[in-house]
Amino acid sequence: MLKARDIHKKYGSLEVLKGVDIDINKGEIVSIVGSSGAGKSTLLHILGTLDKPDNGSVALEKVDYHQLSGKKLAAFRNTHIGFVFQFHHLLPEFTALENVCIPGWIAGKKKKDITDRAEHLLEILGIGTRKDNKPQALSGGEQQRVAVARALINNPKIVFADEPTGNLDSVNARELHQLFFDLRKQFDQTFLIVTHNEELAQMSDRVLHMKDGKMLL
Repeated sequence: MLKARDIHKKYGSLEVLKGVDIDINKGEIVSIVGSSGAGKSTLLHILGTLDKPDNGSVALEKVDYHQLSGKKLAAFRNTHIGFVFQFHHLLPEFTALENVCIPGWIAGKKKKDITDRAEHLLEILGIGTRKDNKPQALSGGEQQRVAVARALINNPKIVFADEPTGNLDSVNARELHQLFFDLRKQFDQTFLIVTHNEELAQMSDRVLHMKDGKMLL
């Protein structure tokens, strides 16, 4: 479903990615592991359209989206790709429900449809009763579940997660790990996860190892 070939990326004289290939199949949960500075997050940002490669191609269901630009790229990202980051990036002035709805509103979908789906996702994620709370009234684990629901609101083809449990204690981290697999089972959702958490990595369908800007075979 996702295919990247010969991805290179430099920042000044620093070569961060040195010809990375990756294939992800629909419904897979794949983890990328490696030491800090290996290029994991840079790769994830390029695959997620948040950065551009210097060379190489990335295609999601045969659409080379790095050939898109401006509004077309933004629309593609919003409707086909979900993101979960280590830091939740929730907007403090909005409730949990509103935070989840925002990508759907940006996509121009019907407000009732988006609200209904957001409420459904929050119920599935175990925080339906917290929908009217603002982020500061939620625990770290609850905030991250809101972020997961937001990532799923537009029914994306793939969700990219960058150290999603990095700020959670072991109990909440373990629960979030299991949620990824529950969501895969319920929605056939595809996840590509950058993580230092060995437990999460070992639960995945596949573990990819990066070192010095390359994918180890």
